[in-house]
Amino acid sequence: MHDLGRAFATALRLIASGDAELIGIVWLSLSVSLTATLVALVIGAPIGAALASLRFRGRGAVILAANALLGLPPVVVGLAVYLLLSRSGPLGSFGLLFTPSAMIFAQIVLMTPIVVALTHRFADGLWEQYGGALMVDGASAARSVLTILAIGKASLLTVFLAAFGRAISEVGAIIVVGGNIRGYTRTMTTAIALETSKGDLSLALGLGLVLIALSVTVNAVAFRLARSWVI
Repeated sequence: MHDLGRAFATALRLIASGDAELIGIVWLSLSVSLTATLVALVIGAPIGAALASLRFRGRGAVILAANALLGLPPVVVGLAVYLLLSRSGPLGSFGLLFTPSAMIFAQIVLMTPIVVALTHRFADGLWEQYGGALMVDGASAARSVLTILAIGKASLLTVFLAAFGRAISEVGAIIVVGGNIRGYTRTMTTAIALETSKGDLSLALGLGLVLIALSVTVNAVAFRLARSWVI
């Protein structure tokens, strides 16, 4: 327990002293994960709500696919994105490989199925409650989707947190497409992996504790926000 406290104190001391490299790692981790999660939410939440409120041919297959993709192996996703962004790939001309943008892209691919599947689960129940009234009111498909999302905003926040938690703890995909370049694409998870492989367990442990603290803080703020919405 003493070692845990000392490791955490060491990491906090580095942050408080303005250690540029450590602050950059923390900031990159947050910015990449938050950006990817927000984009995945913007893409996936309307799809999930639409799957709950609309009926069309192939709907069941789309729902099944979204749930099946919840278990996408991050390293495989990283490899697929790597092939897309490599020089010989279809998106190679953009020069995104081994950049933060590539890391965000990979995380969006990972997070979007999570958002779609989890949004569909809560939106399906809301549609059973309010769908009849919306249909009687003559609401359009777009209005129905937006109304369901507005009603379920507290649940949508939970979806965001689930996706963010997965994003900020991700290492496999981002290390493949980001390369873990010092001062440029090194995040907290890739730094932890690196320091552990180097045998610097104290720093790795300190970074891990800071990562947990950040995740808990984000969740606590979101929980308070969700409670204020419910009240």
